[in-house]
Amino acid sequence: MTTRSDFKTIVRARMARTGENYTTARAALELDREAARIAHERLIRPHVEGAGEHLRLLRIPARRRPRFAVLLELLARFVPGETYTETQVNAILRPVHDDVAYLRRELIDYRLLERDALGTYWVAPRPPVREGNEAQETGDWERIWLPEFLVAGERASD
Repeated sequence: MTTRSDFKTIVRARMARTGENYTTARAALELDREAARIAHERLIRPHVEGAGEHLRLLRIPARRRPRFAVLLELLARFVPGETYTETQVNAILRPVHDDVAYLRRELIDYRLLERDALGTYWVAPRPPVREGNEAQETGDWERIWLPEFLVAGERASD
């Protein structure tokens, strides 16, 4: 049995919605997660080399869905709850691609990072609500990965 209370809450919500037992609901959610992870990796694979800290963008994807998948990879380099100057944000993004201004704007436009008038940046505290075309562009990996990333960041900063 999992010790992650956030995942247990999601499993119980599925149980209430579908009438499945805990084991069935959990297995279905884990399959959904694995399928979303595989789809995410397929989207970014043609545009990057390396992985993790050594990830380097070969090119910024022109299509929105792969571009957003790359942005999620970049977001993982930030720590939820911490604040960053523009210089620090640029230093985090520069090893990935030289066009840091574009990447920074895209992270802001998709509401993954927020900023104030003084040039301070931080990871958005909650997953953004996506509707219409934006919901289609972002895919399932954001829905699955981003809440876990934000919760893990909150625990690390406590």
